Amino acid sequence: MIAAVHLALLAWLVAAGVMTLLWLLHLPLRNAAIVDFGWGFLLPTIAILYAFLATGYAPRRWLIAGMAAVWGYRLAFYLLFTRIIGHPEEGRYVELRETWKTNLPLKFFVFFQAQAVLDVMLSAPFLLAALDARPILSWTDYSGAVIWAVAFAGESTADAQLNAFKSNSANKAKTCRVGLWKYSRHPNYFFEWLIWVAYALYAIAAPWGWLALASPALMLFFLFRVTGIPATEAHALRSRGEEYRRYQETTSAFFPWFPKKQGAAH
Repeated sequence: MIAAVHLALLAWLVAAGVMTLLWLLHLPLRNAAIVDFGWGFLLPTIAILYAFLATGYAPRRWLIAGMAAVWGYRLAFYLLFTRIIGHPEEGRYVELRETWKTNLPLKFFVFFQAQAVLDVMLSAPFLLAALDARPILSWTDYSGAVIWAVAFAGESTADAQLNAFKSNSANKAKTCRVGLWKYSRHPNYFFEWLIWVAYALYAIAAPWGWLALASPALMLFFLFRVTGIPATEAHALRSRGEEYRRYQETTSAFFPWFPKKQGAAH
């Protein structure tokens, strides 16, 4: 357990340093969405750090580090090129600026550092799996890897569908209802959460493995109560109004499901 604490502290120092650099960069850019790039970039970086420094069964720790790298770096650079570079600040962060009003640099510094702490907390499955010395891969490891593959494919598909929709100028100020977005208002968030379920399952057989369950629970809380669905939908309602309200009435918020008929929603 001492080794775990030391590794987690090292991960926090790395995360805090990276988030401080990104906070400094966001000041001239006036685009706080760069924190999302940092969030996605740091998680696989922490997983790789654990894989290098921990002493658990090598195939287990490198497999989860590999899954984290494929998922996290894809997400980070997707966000960088489709939401940050050459794009106006995302609505969630415009919302925060309007809500906070004063002392914005300090408040955003705290926000960036909170994301660093969150990264370390969410990285618990990576740490637990990297420290697990059992010299076999169990059914939970394989099951976690399979669920991860399904979730990664789903999240990548949802992101690609949304990006293609937004790239068409004819769709400006319209709501994406194609592909997975027909069955969920936030399929990217759903599959993101499912990825964390996969990581937790992968790590659950390790000593103290039950702690890994905190990661998908935290992710679900943030998606539903903090910076995920509430802020995204508040901005969508302001920018798209009645059209988005009709989308809310017919389409599941999170779990993919068949849409309701418009007449049945009233």
